[in-house]
Order: sequence, then C-alpha cells, then structure tokens
Amino acid sequence: MYSRHIAPALLEALSDSPVVFLNGARQTGKSTLSQELSARAHPARYLTLDDMGVRSAAKNDPQGFLAGLDGPVILDEVQRAPELFLPLKAEVDRNRKPGRFFLTGSASALVLPQLSESLAGRMEILTLWPLSQGEIESTKEGFIDALFEPTTRLPSFKPAARAEIWERVARGGYPEPLSRPRPERRRAWVDSYLATIIERDVRDLANIEGLTQLPRLLNLLAARTASLMNYADLSRSMGLPQSTLKRYLALLEATFLVRRLPPWSGNLGKRLVKAPKLFLNDTGLASGLLAVDAARLGTDGGLSGPLLETFVMSELTKQSGWSKTRPRMYHFRTQAGQEVDFVLEDAQGRCVGVEVKAGAVGTGDFKGLKAMEEALGDRFLRGVVLYNGQETVPFAKNMHALPINALWQLKDD
Repeated sequence: MYSRHIAPALLEALSDSPVVFLNGARQTGKSTLSQELSARAHPARYLTLDDMGVRSAAKNDPQGFLAGLDGPVILDEVQRAPELFLPLKAEVDRNRKPGRFFLTGSASALVLPQLSESLAGRMEILTLWPLSQGEIESTKEGFIDALFEPTTRLPSFKPAARAEIWERVARGGYPEPLSRPRPERRRAWVDSYLATIIERDVRDLANIEGLTQLPRLLNLLAARTASLMNYADLSRSMGLPQSTLKRYLALLEATFLVRRLPPWSGNLGKRLVKAPKLFLNDTGLASGLLAVDAARLGTDGGLSGPLLETFVMSELTKQSGWSKTRPRMYHFRTQAGQEVDFVLEDAQGRCVGVEVKAGAVGTGDFKGLKAMEEALGDRFLRGVVLYNGQETVPFAKNMHALPINALWQLKDD
C-alpha cells in the first residue's frame, strides 16, 4: 500500500465541495485510494460502475438509483454511466452538503461534457497520476516549492548511480509493474494494459472505427516522446487524415496516455515557437512500447534523452498536484532554436526554467535558460539543469546544475 500525496487535497475538497471528481488513468490507484479514504477519513458507501448490476441500475433508472443512496457515496468509474450526470445535478441542487458525491473516472472530465457542464460550479476536479518517486520512497517531495522560494539554498544530494536512474525511468510509476523485477514481465503488463484501455475505455468514450490503428500510433508516439508536435508528419507516417489523427490523439489524452505540453509565450515581442510538445505520460509505458530496458537506456543516446525528459515531465506534473505553488507548466523555444524543456509559472507570473540533460553538464547547457531570462526579465526567478550526475553545481547566482534525484530528495518540510 502506497501513501498518496494527493490525499490531503482530496479531503480538503470533500470538506467544502458537494461533488469531487478524481480522474486519472486506469491502474493508478483511484479505487484503492477512494476505498481507503471511505474506510477512515471520509466514511462513505463505495459502489463501482464496473459492476454490471450497479451499472445496469444506474443506466436504466438514474434518478431512482441516486434517490436510493443515503449519506456520502463513492461512485467509481462514473464515466461508464453518463446517464447519471443530469440527475446528479438535480440531487446536488436539492442538497449541497459537502462531500456527498465522490466520483472517480478513467476519462478526463474535459471529454465528458455532460458531467462538466451539468456540475459546473458544483464540482472540484483532481487528477491521480501514477506513483511519484517520492511516493515509491515514502517521502513527500518539495522540489517545486523549493524552486519558487526566492532565497532557497540548494543542498548537496545523496549520490544516485546512473544505473539506478535508468532503472527508475524504465519502470515508470504504475503500481503493478513495480512488483515485477523482470523487464519482460513489465512489458507483458504494458501490452495487456494498453489492450484493455483501447478495447474498453476508448469504446466507452466514442464509437470509433479502426481501433487497430491506435497501438501503432502509440508506438510511434513513444518513439517521438518529448518532441514538437507535427500533425502533418504524423499524418503521413500513419497514413491517416489529420482530422482522424487529431481525434485519436484527443482520445489518448482523454484516457491519460499522452499529453500535449503547450508553449510559453507571455505576449513577448520575441518570436517563439507555438507548437506544443508531445509526451507519453509514463516512461514505464514508453519503455514497454519501445521494448527497452534500463541497460539499453544507459547506452542508447537516441532514447535516453527523450525518455529522461519524459520522466522529469511526469514527476513535475505529479508534484504540481500537491505543491503549495501549483504552477502551470509549458515549454519555451525561440525561432532561433534556443529552448528550455520546462517552464513553471506561478500565480504571480514568476517563472522557473528546468532543462534536462542525460549526460554531463557544462556552460553551454544554460544557453536556453539565459535566453529565457533575457526574454522574461524580472519575471525570471531561477534556472536549473537536471542532469544524470551527482553534484550540485552553481553556474551563476540563479543558475544551478542539480542531479536528477533532486526531484525526490528535496523534501517538503
């Protein structure tokens, strides 16, 4: 049993919102977390729409189904009975008691228009991602909040062997594969998992033809993770019209398999690249799709860089869910080719740049961060290069090279 760092935010939402929706990919632990909370901190009745009898009752008579529920209730995999959404609105308008309905779903609320529109102003949405490295290690990370502290002193970190880093990248964050030490067994899990997502969740979301194309598309996206989104090139490679490709990508995003990271602009005068970057949301899935293990990642430069960047993206995304700062994340790239892998922007408009390097670090690796500092002026707070080494190295007053393991060794005090 892993302790999930998002649990306090969930309980806070349940304390003042009549409906809380926890979405996230299958097998990230939504059911486990919701049942754990219902048994202790938030007593509630647990019902799953994966159960055929419960689903039949909810779909055939949604008003009667909801009327028969007394007290707080957890409805797991609620996207499987969209008939509930409008009656749920009526129930909430009748009784807005906080914490009445705790919903979970394996599809994003953004692609469930009946849910998001019906419960606008009545529902808080949180996302449960695969396990963070801190959750695996039973420590709560404070990396993001530390970067936004104006006077943060960045310490030295416990050394981590390069082989350990690549092992973390190869295994990803899904709980089930973590219990499988052999890479081939983890790949078998990935194959079964993706087949289930495509045959079940995608069919729940849309009547879609050509499901056989989705595994091929996922393999192609795994090979291009952390790259700029190029619809025309993907369309040619897949032999699909761009309209169909965009629909497929929307479904893969809706089921939390891929993510498009938007470009940062900030209304600057400089000409910036406006294309998003595309990532798989978990490096364990990407490694399984590409059939690579930790040893291969340690020697193949064509794979190591993109997968390490994807690993950092996923860790930053997870930590953003419980950090005090709650920054928005972008990428930065000028038309001249100067780039920063990640831009974290807080509510005050202050920005931190994070660059990722798979090998050693030098002065030249800060060129993109310096270009970003020049463009942002006073809004630029700090730049860091995360690299696969062991030392914290200052390159300027607000520019540091940090080992990758700083991501989970900088703890939340």
